[in-house]
This record gives sequence, C-alpha cells and structure tokens, in this order.
Amino acid sequence: MNEMRRKLTTIFSADVQDYTRLMGADEEGTLAMLKWSRDAMSRLIDAHGGRVINTWGDGLIAEFPSVVEAVRAAIDVQNELVGMNAARPADGRMLYRIGINLGDVLAEGDDIYGDGVNIAARLQASAPAGGIVISNTVYDQVRNKVAVGFDFLGALTVKNVSEAVPSYAVRIGVEPSAGPAPAAGPSPAVAASEPVRLSDPRVRKMAGVFAVVAIALLLINLLSWQGVFWAAWPLLALAFVVAMGWVRSQNRFDRRIAGIAVVGIGIVMINLLSWHGVFWAIWPLLGLAVTVGLRWAMRR
Repeated sequence: MNEMRRKLTTIFSADVQDYTRLMGADEEGTLAMLKWSRDAMSRLIDAHGGRVINTWGDGLIAEFPSVVEAVRAAIDVQNELVGMNAARPADGRMLYRIGINLGDVLAEGDDIYGDGVNIAARLQASAPAGGIVISNTVYDQVRNKVAVGFDFLGALTVKNVSEAVPSYAVRIGVEPSAGPAPAAGPSPAVAASEPVRLSDPRVRKMAGVFAVVAIALLLINLLSWQGVFWAAWPLLALAFVVAMGWVRSQNRFDRRIAGIAVVGIGIVMINLLSWHGVFWAIWPLLGLAVTVGLRWAMRR
C-alpha cells in the first residue's frame, strides 16, 4: 500500500475545447491530432521539469516542482499547438484550455488528490480555447518572472472550496479562434492594444550592465590604444550572454530556433573579427541551418 502524504506542488490541467464535436465530425483525424498534441505536450512538460500524472479522454493532469516552469511549459504548449492548427480549417482545430494552480495536495504513489487539483481543473474549464488561466497563488510567484502579460478575471467559485479563487488569464499573443472568453476578462481590442513584453526585468537589467561595461571597455581600449581593437572580444562575449538571456525569457519565437540563430550570429562575428581571408563560418552555419530546417519540418 502506498502511504498518503501531503505536499505543495504546481498542478497543470488541460483539456480540448469542443472535443465531442470534433470526434463527431472526424473521429480518426481527431484521435490522430489528439495523439500528436498529447505527445508534444508531454515532451514540453518533461523539458520544463514536470511530469504527467494522468490522462483520460481529452484531458491531462501534470505537476511541476517549479511554478515558473509550469507557466513556461503552458505557454510553450499553446505556441506549439498554433503551428499544428495553422493549416486546419477554423472548425477543425484542436484548441486546448489550460489551468494552473499552486496548492497543497494529497499524494499517494504517483497520483495527487484534493482541493489543489480541483481548483486547477476549474481554472482550466474557465479558460478560453487556446488560453491559460492561473490562480492568484501562481500569479504571485510568476508575475515578475515570466515575460507575458496578465488579465485579472475576478474570483472563481469552486465546488467544495469555501472561498472563491482569484484568477488571471495569461496573455501570450495567441488569439483563440473558437470558444468563449472569460466574462470578466478585457475585450480583445484592449488585450491587443498592449505591447508584448519580450524580456523580463532580469534581462533588461543584464542589458543595462552590458551597456555600462561595453562603454568602459571601449574607453579603456581607446585610452590605451596601441593599434589593436582588443575590446571586440569581451564585447562579443557579453553580447552573447545578453542575447541568450533574452532567448530564454521571450515567448514570441521558438526558444531553440532563436538560440541557434544567436549562435549562428556569434560564429559569423568570430569569423569576421579573426578574418584571414577565409569565410570558414559557412560550414557551421550550414549545419545550424539543417538543424533549424529539421526542427521546423518536425513541427508541421
């Protein structure tokens, strides 16, 4: 018998909007899309340090030790599914709703139970198709750590939970093509009018430090000039660190592809700064291009 114990964890709940309608219209195609999307979701959950606890029908429950990684995983899932749905007609798209809650749960073996799980499921049910809704306990942990916006939706009533749960919609720039938006949320026009944040405060601070250090290096190089622009190398290294920090924090582009692009630019800069009449960077760039092409083809 597995011992029952309590623990604090982040619960990730997802299901498909209008799954019954999709099955009625195209049973085999819907099952194929469900398998593909579930495999993609499981891969992204695992990549962010989470684990899938259970799947049933069109639903999925996972947990994460990190609240921030749970939200990042949800954002990556929704962005990846946009590519899957891009070539499909509007009424045939498989759109997931995701709810995330940080709460105390009962754990028995690999399963978890309790109000924390129920709240995550209620948040998921209130999310728009293609959207993410989080509880206030999640929001308090991620509001300054994840490069997205949030819209306050008000308090949700959860069955068998005495107090209503304040909730927030995660604004990820993915416009749902079906399904109702939460009643308390702002209009699409309001959401669209706000800028998409591409970096979090840590990256902006890093960029500020880079600017100060870059100016200092340039001044030192110029004041001690002996015919060699040696400052280019530390500046290139600092720029690479800042660029990779931005890649990790942003959610507009695929992070792996953006990271490969930064590496490619770095290789070209190294080639130019150490120029001896041969553009050797073409070979690693070709390898990176093949890698990006394969990743793009696998996502279609």
